[in-house]
Amino acid sequence: MIILITGGAKNGKSRIGEDVLRSVKNDKFYIATMISDGEEAERIIYRHRQARAGKGFLTIEQPRNIGDLALPLGSCALLECIPTLTANEMFSEDGKDAVGRIVSGVAELAKSCETLVVVTSNVSSDGVDYPAETREYIRAVGEINRILAEFADTVVEAVCGIPVVLKGALP
Repeated sequence: MIILITGGAKNGKSRIGEDVLRSVKNDKFYIATMISDGEEAERIIYRHRQARAGKGFLTIEQPRNIGDLALPLGSCALLECIPTLTANEMFSEDGKDAVGRIVSGVAELAKSCETLVVVTSNVSSDGVDYPAETREYIRAVGEINRILAEFADTVVEAVCGIPVVLKGALP
């Protein structure tokens, strides 16, 4: 089962994803994509680690090449998050076809997971006119979100911390 959770910044997406996997007995992995590149990133990483402390997650730091992960068959995972992963892929030395690599990587990861929760964000809703490189990033995240929503079993939008089911049902 693939569950896609989207929403605006600081709307409880990660908490909802963690809650979905709270009661599973299988191996539970938290796939973190953020690259620590300074104090602000360290604060965010620390906050996320504190939020999931004691919840039974094994953390895997995987900032790129998500399809290279080999998780045990039948495990559960929370992938945090598509916009960060997209930036990492697009702005790496081999930034070609980030959309294809991420979509196929998520599909590959889902093959070994009983439940895969994917956290993403609505990055295109502020209406600001950005430089071309940023517009391409926003377009790529939107395309990835659309494709993942098509093959996800469940799609949820976090609104003020409340999970609003747009497709399927939460377990």
